[in-house]
Amino acid sequence: QVETLKAKLLEQAQEISRLRSELDGPDAEKHRDLLAAENERLRQEMKACEGELRELRRQQQAPCQDCAHLQENAELQERLSQLQREAEETRAKLAELNLEVQQKTNRLAEVELRLKDSLAERAEEEERLSRRLRDSQETIASLKSQPQQIKYIIKTVEVESTKAKQALCESQSRNQYLQEQVGMQRQVLKEMEQQLQSSQKTVAQLRAQIVMYEAELERTHGQMLEEMQVMEEEKNRAIEEAFSRAQVEMKAVHENLAGVRTNLLTLQPALRTLTHDYNSLKRQVRDFPLLLQETLRSARAEIGQAIEDVHSTNRELLRKYRRELQLRKKCHNELVRLKGNIRVFGRVRPIMKEDGEGPEAANAVTFDADDDAVLHLLHKGKQVSFELDKVFPPQASQEEVFQEVQALVTSCIDGYNVCIFAYGQTGAGKTYTMEGTAANPGINQRALQLLFSEVRGKAADWDYAISVSAAEIYNEALRDLLGKEPQEKLEIKLCPDGSGQLYVPGLTEFRVQSVEDINKVFEFGHVNRATECTNLNEHSSRSHALLIVTVRGLDRSTGLRTTGKLNLVDLAGSERVGRSGAEGSRLREAQHINKSLSALGDVIYALRSRQGHVPFRNSKLTYLLQDSLSGDSKTLMMVQVSPAEKNTSETLCSLKFAERVRSVELGPVSRKAELASWPSQEHLEVTEGLPGDSPGPTGPSSRGHASPSPGPLSGRATSIRRKLQTSG
Repeated sequence: QVETLKAKLLEQAQEISRLRSELDGPDAEKHRDLLAAENERLRQEMKACEGELRELRRQQQAPCQDCAHLQENAELQERLSQLQREAEETRAKLAELNLEVQQKTNRLAEVELRLKDSLAERAEEEERLSRRLRDSQETIASLKSQPQQIKYIIKTVEVESTKAKQALCESQSRNQYLQEQVGMQRQVLKEMEQQLQSSQKTVAQLRAQIVMYEAELERTHGQMLEEMQVMEEEKNRAIEEAFSRAQVEMKAVHENLAGVRTNLLTLQPALRTLTHDYNSLKRQVRDFPLLLQETLRSARAEIGQAIEDVHSTNRELLRKYRRELQLRKKCHNELVRLKGNIRVFGRVRPIMKEDGEGPEAANAVTFDADDDAVLHLLHKGKQVSFELDKVFPPQASQEEVFQEVQALVTSCIDGYNVCIFAYGQTGAGKTYTMEGTAANPGINQRALQLLFSEVRGKAADWDYAISVSAAEIYNEALRDLLGKEPQEKLEIKLCPDGSGQLYVPGLTEFRVQSVEDINKVFEFGHVNRATECTNLNEHSSRSHALLIVTVRGLDRSTGLRTTGKLNLVDLAGSERVGRSGAEGSRLREAQHINKSLSALGDVIYALRSRQGHVPFRNSKLTYLLQDSLSGDSKTLMMVQVSPAEKNTSETLCSLKFAERVRSVELGPVSRKAELASWPSQEHLEVTEGLPGDSPGPTGPSSRGHASPSPGPLSGRATSIRRKLQTSG
């Protein structure tokens, strides 16, 4: 078996040597050398063609630019460039073939490496098998030599002593051990035979791969030969065509040269004429800079004068435009007054730290530089424009806002009813505009100060009495903020005198004579008003607050008596329950606020569409504002706007509602004046102290009975009431 294995290994080594010699054959290298030689020959032919073309170009440089055969020459050059491109394509194909040959050579090298690795593995396997075979032969030889001695010992030990028997047993056990070793060596020999079979299978697979590679190499070689033959034919054909065309072109070029020589002889007189013209133009060009400078100076002077005229015209037009804009605004206000429209002012509060940071706190409101009544809102990427009667930017002060409304306030002294109410979402600045702060008061306190100033100015001819009432609508219940029992619910009724006016029986009315009295009344009203903290406003108004100022006047010379009423309303802000975080009682308050504001919207819609029935009684708020919204009052709405990006939805709703309110026509306003004798100074005055502390005044808006008990008020509210009583 060992000899057979050696013979097989020898045959495999010879087969591998034969395959290696076949793989090392020079076929691929020969093909590559042939391709390189062919490429070099093509390059030499291309260089020869390029030399001929250069010669043709040198000959073509002689004709002048006006040659009649320039177009043919251009066509020939284009054809030459086309031939050059074809030659470049041929070179590219040759490069691709060289690359393919190189790839095939690399694949053959990889096959050789794999064969070398397999041969090395086979040599190592053969060496290992040979060593194991030698070990097995030595073991078998030693086993064959040992049993004869044992038999001999057995025969000779039969008559010996006990020691000889013991040695015999040891020999027998050793013989058994050696037989086991022989069995193990036979098993190893079987494994070696199996490994040899697997090696033979591997060699067969390698041979199959080599055959496949040889077939692929032959196929590639055939394709390369065919492509080379086709390229050779195309190259020869292109060279022949180029040569024939070049000969034709050369003949045409010679003919063109003859024509050009003739043309040159005829062009010499024309050249002399052109030279004379050129000299004259040169003299003109030399004198041109001076002429140009003179022209530029005159042009600059004319342009400067024209610009100055345009500027003066623009300034005059701008002055006229502004004057016309003021006149238009004045006429519009007069038209609004005659029609009885509700005037609508807009005020935009500044961005505050409560709005947060980032994109949600960005400013979404812009203004028109030429028109202070136009406001632009950027909502969901689209700009929406709104036109009101006046728009106040964030930098507008309380004084500037009041200057626009003071004309309405002073008309109250002349006997007109005036209503100013602030509308907008919660946190938009309504309370700040109406009430302000102690250092910077709002419309309420400034209006009363203005009334006192006007009253003092007319004190020589008129006697005036100014009284103040304060109420709030909380959860659809009307409450007296200046009464002893602020939680008591009041009702709205018609005046019994048949005038159709509304009044609130039991509503406390204080007479005020100075700014100090005003501050005390405001402080007392603030103590009783309902405000709470929400996610949208730290001091959110939870009710609609109404400040009612009544001005009664008497002209001592004519006996003319006037009665004017000024309603200053701070509406509670509309809010989204999800954003404000209202729960429990706050949620119920928000529902009542939104319901009353919705009723106000229904009233505005009915007035705008001129419906026969206006639903004033759907809410205590609209019922109380019926006098101000039914055509017997000068009404102004101050819509408050938040410029933050996160509030654009609420801002859009507020501005749309403001536009609807602005289009409502209430009709001309009537003045409340009558000629009558003034009974006494006491009838002019209203309750000067607390209700119940003195006889009740005449008039339906005062309390006509004493309260049974002062009610559970705080010590601060009680002290303020006591000060008011003392002042009265």
